[in-house]
Amino acid sequence: MGNRVKEHRVEKNLTQTDLAEAIGVTRQTIGLIESNKYNPSLKLCIAIARVLGVTLNDLFWEE
Repeated sequence: MGNRVKEHRVEKNLTQTDLAEAIGVTRQTIGLIESNKYNPSLKLCIAIARVLGVTLNDLFWEE
């Protein structure tokens, strides 16, 4: 399963550290999510979507 977290993060001019601090995780966690090496919980997915101002479908739905 792919995701578009990095794409949306870059559009918002946020670093991995910025996003991590906004949702209460480490920068490494964001890096792992973006590289599809970590499957985030639904709670974490919702937090990421809120900070980035997008829907879960925008971040995680495969077309």
